[in-house]
Amino acid sequence: MDARCQGEVAQRPTPIGALQNHWPEYLMEAWGLGTFMVSACLVTALLEHPASPIHRALPDATLRRVLVGIAMGATAIAIVHSPWGRRSGAHINPSLTLAFLRLGKVAPWDAAFYVVAQVPGGAAGVALAALLLGPRIADPAVSYAVTVPGPAGVPAAFAAELAISFGLMLLVLVTSNDRHLARFTGIFCGLAVATYIAVEAPLSGMSMNPARTFGSAVVADTWTAFWLYLVAPPLGMLLAAELYRRRAGMARILCAKLNHRGHERCIFRCKWPA
Repeated sequence: MDARCQGEVAQRPTPIGALQNHWPEYLMEAWGLGTFMVSACLVTALLEHPASPIHRALPDATLRRVLVGIAMGATAIAIVHSPWGRRSGAHINPSLTLAFLRLGKVAPWDAAFYVVAQVPGGAAGVALAALLLGPRIADPAVSYAVTVPGPAGVPAAFAAELAISFGLMLLVLVTSNDRHLARFTGIFCGLAVATYIAVEAPLSGMSMNPARTFGSAVVADTWTAFWLYLVAPPLGMLLAAELYRRRAGMARILCAKLNHRGHERCIFRCKWPA
């Protein structure tokens, strides 16, 4: 086991022990999702607000959505490859954390505190974006970057969220557990985010993340079909985790980090080679 990996030797079976040992990682998770949400709101305003010169210069809504996807995919890659992202594992998503909990890679109290950090982290990011953008963030074209079902309705949105969450988690597991592909996991995830926004966003707004949806919903006070974003993404990722576990076996699952390069410590039940 890599000397940086402390998950199996430093784990404490109490919430106080987890907090004492791993509070920096919890705050990093809050920072990661907060950063993602600031970027989501700023990019949406830049490309979709009617008064934006870029919006006026690009009348094609599909092209603008592709550009939003590229920007958010790049944001995800930057977070995964940042020093803090490398240390916390860059989950920034309760669904992903719960899937790794199911796979035995995250201790229960760490998973609980990751979720506790991710939820207010996303909301803080939207609140900060609201301070930066002022009334522009409330314009219907921006709307705090909320995720709500599209014209196809709730069933289509639920199915889409289930499918894209399943796909992302399976991508993470396949790449992060392959020692030749693992260093590209963050890039693959960023490309998936970009593609999903470009293709799937008209169906559900492209969330995959209950904390991301909550962050926009609580600041905007928009709760349309909020339940589906609480249910479909975790269910999709748990299904992907179960499929991978049954096909590859638990021994093939190395760690819960999306990026294990660098010298940052690892708090997970890690089997990454030294």
